[in-house]
Amino acid sequence: MNLSPSLLARIFIPFALGYFLSYLYRVVNTVIAGDLSKDVQIDAGQLGLLTSTYLITFAAVQLPLGILLDRYGPRKIEAVLLLFAAAGAMVFALAQSLGWLMIGRALIGFGVSACLMAAFKAFVQWFPKEKLPLVNGLQFTAGGFGILAASIPVEYALSFTDWRGVFMGLAVLTLMVSLLVFFVVPDKPMSANQGSLKEHVGGILHIFTSRQFWGISPWAVSTQASFLSIMSLWAGPWLRDVAGLERATIAPVLSWLAVGVIGGYFFLGVIAERLGRYGFSTLHVASIGLILFILVQVALIFEWTRFATLWWILFGFFGTTGVLAYAYLSQQFAPELAGRVNTALNLLVFVFAFIAQWGIGVVINWYSAGETDHYNPLGYQIAFSIALVVQVLTMLWYFWQAKKR
Repeated sequence: MNLSPSLLARIFIPFALGYFLSYLYRVVNTVIAGDLSKDVQIDAGQLGLLTSTYLITFAAVQLPLGILLDRYGPRKIEAVLLLFAAAGAMVFALAQSLGWLMIGRALIGFGVSACLMAAFKAFVQWFPKEKLPLVNGLQFTAGGFGILAASIPVEYALSFTDWRGVFMGLAVLTLMVSLLVFFVVPDKPMSANQGSLKEHVGGILHIFTSRQFWGISPWAVSTQASFLSIMSLWAGPWLRDVAGLERATIAPVLSWLAVGVIGGYFFLGVIAERLGRYGFSTLHVASIGLILFILVQVALIFEWTRFATLWWILFGFFGTTGVLAYAYLSQQFAPELAGRVNTALNLLVFVFAFIAQWGIGVVINWYSAGETDHYNPLGYQIAFSIALVVQVLTMLWYFWQAKKR
């Protein structure tokens, strides 16, 4: 299928902007964490719970989202949900208590829950499957720019407004992207026979009972959960409390982390697509990258802070490797199941990212005696080590299952 450049732009750019916002919302708390903790007087455990509320509401929507995407198409679903994200940003900006902050954060997570999966569904509809690793990588790259926007640009914005002003601006921007998705993205004609709700649920059960799914997903889930939970909150506080950096020098390091993420999403997708032409499986690329991701976390746990910027660049680059599982799994099932396959994997990723992000905060708080300004470095060391052990166990499971296959 040959698509004109204008049609390609209409398909890709609005979804890329939506995912850009999704990641910006996901990561912004790592920059404003100190201000937020002081203004609302919350400790590390409460900060972890508040930030991870995004993740659990995001996860809760994934299974019905897969059905909605497969039944009604990505354009309408994402445009409507982004309206909830805009409302959530406004609630967050106006909140005066932890409870209202959590409500706003939950609405944001709900509202951006389709930003990746809707794009994946549209890409499966419009692009040949051999191009999916590449185009999915480009979509993830747009998310990397969201991380970049959440570092130095947000820090700069905080020089003339506060975190409430930042979220008010995000609310307006989110509304604009919602309108762009609705009025610009083309609709791909859907199959006349969309199937019954029972058949859609049956498709989900088929995915969750597939040996192929469970042979791959645990390792991808554990690494992505650790990657998301640490990058979207605990990277900034780690740089403050473990590496001993001042606020003005933390944002540049987070920007380099974002550069690593952008590079990982872009180049790993390109590498997987090119090597696929020579029979080199996407899973081979993923396995090598995830092993290197584990080794980078060892450096963080041992507090090799002299090269902190390098470690966080590598953390961002290799942490993206797990997303190659989305492209691989979407090719192992029928095209009409594409939305449900990706959302099934996304459900597990975000449930465990919620547990990891909150759990890391609980462990850090345990060693920090409820402090709101600075946390004990030992807490980070213990929490990151627990996350690493889980990743190693799921890695062993993956290779055992691969040997059986």
